[in-house]
Amino acid sequence: MLFNSIDFVLFLPLVFLLYWFVTNKNLTIQNLLVLIASYIFYGWWDFRFLGLILFSTVVDFTIGYYLDTINEKAKRKLLLWTSLIVNLGLLGVFKYYNFFIESAFEAFPFLQNNGHFSTLDIILPVGISFYTFQTLSYTIDAYHKKINATKDFIGFAAFVSFFPQLVAGPIERASNLLPQILKKRTFNKQRGFEGIRLILWGLFKKIIIADALAPSVNEIFNNYAQYPSHYLVFGAILFAFQIYGDFSGYSSIARGLAKLLGFELMINFNYPYFSRNIAEFWRKWHISLSTWFRDYLYIPLGGSRLGKGKSIRNIFIIFLVSGFWHGANWTFIIWGGIHAILFVPSFLLSRNRKHLEEIPLNQFFTPSLRDVLNIIKTFALVTTAWIFFRAESLFHALDYLKHMASFEFKPVTFLNPYDNQVLSHEIIYLIGFILIEYLLATKVLSIFSKKWINRILIDLCLTILLIFNSPISSDLSFIYFQF
Repeated sequence: MLFNSIDFVLFLPLVFLLYWFVTNKNLTIQNLLVLIASYIFYGWWDFRFLGLILFSTVVDFTIGYYLDTINEKAKRKLLLWTSLIVNLGLLGVFKYYNFFIESAFEAFPFLQNNGHFSTLDIILPVGISFYTFQTLSYTIDAYHKKINATKDFIGFAAFVSFFPQLVAGPIERASNLLPQILKKRTFNKQRGFEGIRLILWGLFKKIIIADALAPSVNEIFNNYAQYPSHYLVFGAILFAFQIYGDFSGYSSIARGLAKLLGFELMINFNYPYFSRNIAEFWRKWHISLSTWFRDYLYIPLGGSRLGKGKSIRNIFIIFLVSGFWHGANWTFIIWGGIHAILFVPSFLLSRNRKHLEEIPLNQFFTPSLRDVLNIIKTFALVTTAWIFFRAESLFHALDYLKHMASFEFKPVTFLNPYDNQVLSHEIIYLIGFILIEYLLATKVLSIFSKKWINRILIDLCLTILLIFNSPISSDLSFIYFQF
């Protein structure tokens, strides 16, 4: 079920009414409603994979239960490894089995003829990478005794399958979301309005920005050989904003839905395109994933404590694994490797801990020239790397870059006037979006919206834009559903 679908428009009010006006007297029943709603939401896509998420839930609940009662180090370690093998094993089979088989065939062609190895016709379960990491955070934290395992199976199952963030994050830690599920919630009107505002803003980013840019991005990337260099640069920039609008839009909607139900989810994006170096970008982009890898992979590997050489090794590991997490394709691995290469100079020069402040610019309308140049440079590097992320293959990415670097400025003759008109319309919205992001990042819009009349005007404008720009029916799912 998509947030931007008619099905969800009918689903959400029903869940909201039952949640606050029917089941609110009993926490267990209320959590059961969350669980049932989450399974309906997930099963709407393909009910067959409900068994997979239920299996992961039972395994990690059981392991957590025994981790809370067993003190022997060897047995606890065995339980932890069981969770890791089961969860990562399922992820590996569904997401990476065919990748490894096909890569082996390319490297060793004789394997194709021995009959022992073949690819499988596997459908990738939506959101498996997200809920797998969410359940793993629970067992790892329980193993290290950072949290107490719960004995409430319904509450734990609701944590694993919580529908607002189930299929595309943010990847919540058990230490944050599970306690909220296990305690009684009361409706807060202010939080509810904040939730509605986040949902509207998320839908704006998804529909008005990401979905509107998608046709132009697809056209340019699919026919890049026919376009001049400046159009390919433009196509890469459009994709940078498409994926940001799409993914951050989902996160905003997820946070808004959670607020409507009385929960607080972590912020997953913090205006990343105003970052002044790659390290700052990764503190502001997909925060739930980058901090997950930091806490559960980078630090256990030794982090930055074992000298420069091993620290660089660890940096490459987390970026390559992060790329591989995104998809079973060499393009994602190269994308992760590019970011590792871009990150290392900041680390070696001890600049990776600069710009830790929340607001990315010095002050409203007066950023320093150095800040502006660093923002442009960082955005250019990130956007170039996005070409590998968007491309269907390494050849596609490299050939796109080759044509982009050819500096061929031939006129475009096959775009009809309607295409140019649509593109002009998209650019206007994109410029407005960047300006709004700037005002949000510098807190100016927050100051403006403190008065209730201003908040109503903002919400009204967003609603009108969505009504007049939303298609009657759309099959444009969120990009990160494939991960």
